[in-house]
Amino acid sequence: MNNESKNNSVYIISMIFTLIIVAWGLFSPSTFDSAAKGLFNFLIQDFGWGYMLAMSIFVVFPICLACSRFGKLKLGPDDSKPEFSTISWFAMLFSAGMGIGLVFYGVGEPVFHFLNPPFGAEPGSVKAATDAMRISFFHWGLHPWANYSVIALPLAYFQFRKNAPGLISSLFLPVLGEEGVRGPIGKAIDILAIFATVAGIATSLGLGVLQINSGLKYLFGIPQTIMVQFIIILVLGILYTGSAISGLEKGIKLISNLNLFIACLLAVSLFLLGPTIAIIESLLTGIGEYLANVIPESFVMAPYGGGYKEWMGGWTLFYWAWWIAWAPFVGSFIARISKGRTIREFVTGVLIVPALGSFTWFAIFGTSGLHLELSGIAQIASKVSADISTGVFEMYSHYPLGMVMSIIMVVLISTFFITSANSATFVLSMYSTRGNLNPPKSKMGIWGVLQAALAFVLLMTGGLKALQIASIAAAAPFAIIMVLACYSLVKALKKDEEEEKIVQI
Repeated sequence: MNNESKNNSVYIISMIFTLIIVAWGLFSPSTFDSAAKGLFNFLIQDFGWGYMLAMSIFVVFPICLACSRFGKLKLGPDDSKPEFSTISWFAMLFSAGMGIGLVFYGVGEPVFHFLNPPFGAEPGSVKAATDAMRISFFHWGLHPWANYSVIALPLAYFQFRKNAPGLISSLFLPVLGEEGVRGPIGKAIDILAIFATVAGIATSLGLGVLQINSGLKYLFGIPQTIMVQFIIILVLGILYTGSAISGLEKGIKLISNLNLFIACLLAVSLFLLGPTIAIIESLLTGIGEYLANVIPESFVMAPYGGGYKEWMGGWTLFYWAWWIAWAPFVGSFIARISKGRTIREFVTGVLIVPALGSFTWFAIFGTSGLHLELSGIAQIASKVSADISTGVFEMYSHYPLGMVMSIIMVVLISTFFITSANSATFVLSMYSTRGNLNPPKSKMGIWGVLQAALAFVLLMTGGLKALQIASIAAAAPFAIIMVLACYSLVKALKKDEEEEKIVQI
């Protein structure tokens, strides 16, 4: 009865809090926008250093753990086997953790930085192009995936080796004890995780809707209006809620596999139809630049102000806050599908392989966009800079089979939208049912509707800027929780190691 009461309290409080945010944005958009901007400015100016430091810790932690004596430890009993094949496992975690963002920024970000270089290069120059690719690799490389792993790795350990509930509060069993986790502190952590998940996924859903609408306008002349965006959210909301209700094996896994296939098809096609040699050289150069600069760039701030500080707030710090806001949901989802993997295998599959996948995507799509500018074939930078969501469609229009590829890309954006949202719906339902690994369909239906409603309200009241602000606001307190989660896992591993030695003696 006590557990049931806690289930209901976490669920009800989270639901009320989310509904208040939705209602505020709907009925008083001006005050919502004003408050969000004030919070955004405060966090960027006064807490930006915290994001930078936390993300650097997140990169170092899983790599050190994988290389340690604990690397061979399984996430589950020693005789456990992976629940999903390696390909399906990777497809599911990649689709949940990155999908829409890669499509949205794959062409747009390199081209934007090419035209608006932050490091003093001449706009439109070869140096600006090199810097643009390095910046994109940095934003989409190890940091986001390390950030997810900081939640996923400890949660999978406690969930499958200690039979703890699939809740963020379970990460603190070694620190708070079972009573503390079940008490007000544990409830507060779980409620915060739910809100961070809702705000983070709303950001991505909003980006997806904007890009789908941009693609439909570019291809078929369908206007970019709030009514069209409402219809897109409604249709995709029905699809992602239905796929979540169908479960991991039937819905989420199948659509994730489809995502991976379509993404590979588009990447390979553009690699062959586009500037193939330039893409290969860009990939190698980008990886080299990344390895040479990832450490210093992880700590570079703008203590003396200037334009770079504003750029940091709009790009790097936004990304870091965005990834942190996504960490509860993506980390919980990755933990749920990672039973039976060793820690070393987990870090390789969640950190190294996805980062290489992101590098390859940006090398293919970013280089193809920059090639048009540098070779004088087409001038797309100004259009992309004005509306970054059209970048991939502007680029495709100047390559063979451009219309066909653009239509397939709209399909990919839609399926990425569905997999991100259905994974979040599944995780939110887990959170609100005491970490039930197979939550009830009724909870998934309710959370599916609420996510769509919040994304629509944020689009209606402030567009991408409001989504950005909501993401950063949700991430700020969670960064501290994630740092403590690292400590909690190390403490648990050392304690278990000591107990095993005592048993052996």
